[in-house]
Amino acid sequence: MAKKDKGKAKKQKVIKQKIKKTTKKIFFEVDAPITATKIHLLSASPEELNGKTIKLDLTKNLRGKSLELKLRIKNNDGKLTAHPELLSLAVSYIRRVMRNGADYCEDSFRAETKDHTVTIKPLMLTRKRVSREILKTLRENAKKFLTGHLKTRSSYEIFSEIVTNKLQKDLSLKLKKTYPLALCEIRMFELGKPLSKPPTNH
Repeated sequence: MAKKDKGKAKKQKVIKQKIKKTTKKIFFEVDAPITATKIHLLSASPEELNGKTIKLDLTKNLRGKSLELKLRIKNNDGKLTAHPELLSLAVSYIRRVMRNGADYCEDSFRAETKDHTVTIKPLMLTRKRVSREILKTLRENAKKFLTGHLKTRSSYEIFSEIVTNKLQKDLSLKLKKTYPLALCEIRMFELGKPLSKPPTNH
């Protein structure tokens, strides 16, 4: 009897393996509200895509600005939604906008939105050479503005503001009082740990 049971178990294992191998993969649509890009991923089921990350190159959408967006997929009863986790400027783009006869300053610090701790890296390029004191003031004022601004918005809203260039424009206008900039960008924005009481809308 024991030998028969073992034989049955082996047969069942082989059958299961065959089923796995022959599972047909189809394209599933993934909704990414933050971008108009249509996403279709090949998979055997929505469950297989749950928790996986995808990267989108937004260069075409942003008319040449090389911005990469990383999203994580969540499966909710078969409906797949991609939530942003990281935005970063390509190194090649940063090199392209740098120019001789100008100074740049950047910073990296942690802050909080309404729902997450985040890491943000602003990048500022001056029109001409400036003193260290001006660069220091630009860095300090940028941090002060961004820290206060992030606290009043959800992480999703900040991602949206960066993609649409709204946050960069607001920051540039704020820093204009210190020194007019040739370029004001967010080099990187990344989600950290969620806060204890996230908002219900996102």
